[in-house]
Amino acid sequence: MTSDNDYSGMMQADSNATGREIQKSPQSILAEEIEEGLIQLNRSGSGLFLSGLSAGLDIGFGPFLMAVVLSMPHKGLAEPVLELLVASAYAIGFIFVILGQSALFTEQTTLATLPVIHGRASFQELGKVWAVVYSSNILGAALFAGIAVVLGTQTKIVEPKVLAEIAHGLTDYRWWVILLGGVLAGWLMGLLSWLASAARDTVSLLLIVWIVTGTIAYAHLPHSIAGTVEVLLGVFSGTVVLEEFVTFLTWSTIGNIIGGTVFVSLLRYSHAERGGYEPEAAAVGRQSDRGSAHEED
Repeated sequence: MTSDNDYSGMMQADSNATGREIQKSPQSILAEEIEEGLIQLNRSGSGLFLSGLSAGLDIGFGPFLMAVVLSMPHKGLAEPVLELLVASAYAIGFIFVILGQSALFTEQTTLATLPVIHGRASFQELGKVWAVVYSSNILGAALFAGIAVVLGTQTKIVEPKVLAEIAHGLTDYRWWVILLGGVLAGWLMGLLSWLASAARDTVSLLLIVWIVTGTIAYAHLPHSIAGTVEVLLGVFSGTVVLEEFVTFLTWSTIGNIIGGTVFVSLLRYSHAERGGYEPEAAAVGRQSDRGSAHEED
């Protein structure tokens, strides 16, 4: 039987543990990020593709709802308030993706990169994840954009001029502007992945996703996947030429990769490692552990 003293000691230990867990340390977040990255790296190609296709489709609801909001009468509504509504509509697509745990390319620029930096995965494995998730995201985004243009214009809930406005809001810039904006968007998405691991419940995760992705929308930063939906709305409605889409996609993708890998993966990893990161204590091994992960598949 457990004595009163033993029980009191257990309660005190549990209370102390709870207090320590109010905020996760950078080391524990890094450990979780590496393990999550390994899950993605060890998934089958078909599983990754379907997850990426789902993310590409789901994220399209954000730009579509942006078009719906902008098409509605909003006389007397202050411009900053309208911008906030549009940004919130944009965030909905990301909420569907993040809470639904689908594979989004701009998250993988951080998640899938960390195990490589830590020595538990190869660049070849990273390239496979990036290629499969990216291509499936683009396919899903393109499919959704086509459906949205037909549905929106036929039901008259979206005005064609709004589709053009949304698309040109991303394409009417020089390549280096799209690149720099893409770096910031990729930086924010990598930060979102890190903050999502720090979140302790669904409500806080929801708030984090809304803040980060709403910032991307409010600042009109180019996100390669959500932006694909936005620009293709213009292409499919005949207001944007295909060459403009290719230019946007190329430079926004490069910028997103730089932002996610350099400003989040490398910096956050270095910060956590120099803060006393111990692989064994955080249940994160190195290259020698990779065999068991593959055997489980």
